Amino acid sequence: MLIYCRALWTIVTARILLLRRNRDCGEITTTVIVTALMAVLAIALIAIIAAKLTAKANSIDLGLGG
Repeated sequence: MLIYCRALWTIVTARILLLRRNRDCGEITTTVIVTALMAVLAIALIAIIAAKLTAKANSIDLGLGG
């Protein structure tokens, strides 16, 4: 088990060092920003639709009141 942990640690360390050498992070930042904006717009759209559906459901007269 110790051998597997050491091998995993070595692989993870090597991968981190490799990623630190690659400084091409501009595209990743742009992708994250665009994805976050799309998520915010989707949440806003769902909120608007839910509000309209709730208002429409509340406006239905079931004839129970009087």
